[in-house]
Amino acid sequence: MSNDLRDFEQFMKRREQAASAYVRGDAAPLGQVVTHESNATFFGPAGGYEQGADKVYARYERDATSFQPGGESHFEILQMAASDGVAYWVGFQRASAHFANSPKAVEMNLRVTELFRREGDDWKLVHRHADSLATQEQQKPK
Repeated sequence: MSNDLRDFEQFMKRREQAASAYVRGDAAPLGQVVTHESNATFFGPAGGYEQGADKVYARYERDATSFQPGGESHFEILQMAASDGVAYWVGFQRASAHFANSPKAVEMNLRVTELFRREGDDWKLVHRHADSLATQEQQKPK
């Protein structure tokens, strides 16, 4: 296993903790793992996109305010790799989130692709694509 991959696997523990904080309304840990210097993109679950490091992080901060304390999140990683200062993971983000206007937790199942670039000694998120995972019923042929 390469040093990049070993290092990236360790980093992904921080990334997952940042996702858990995010669904509790706290974007600060995510702010530590996203790029603030190089170009960035975000393709969100609602179909839109943001481009530019400042705009992407501003969107993350704004979106985090819709979450309330008590949420949980975890990643199911289908594949990941890291080499030559570039890394990615692909899989699912499973979350249970609380919103101000909802008395019950809302289950969120997202398909996620994230790309990272080495900046100094750390990995930084430069692209996230997340959208809703279809249910088994939605996947059946018509």
